[in-house]
Amino acid sequence: GKTDALRTLAAGLLADGHVLLEDLPGLGKTLIAKCFASALGLTFQRVQFTADLMPTDITGGEVYDPGTGKFSFRRGPVFTQV
Repeated sequence: GKTDALRTLAAGLLADGHVLLEDLPGLGKTLIAKCFASALGLTFQRVQFTADLMPTDITGGEVYDPGTGKFSFRRGPVFTQV
């Protein structure tokens, strides 16, 4: 099955690094990442790459709060653990 993907995820975690899972659509990449994160008590967030994706959609950015009249930084999915 996906033994190589699981080993790669484990190596990335142990090396305190990053992992990019690439495969054809519908072959379980998201499910593997969700299960891996859940089993280890880590946070997970998925990024769907589309033509209109902006860098701040991934990194986060300053968001205005009309209630307080101030800007605050809203973290993007790059700040999650898996």
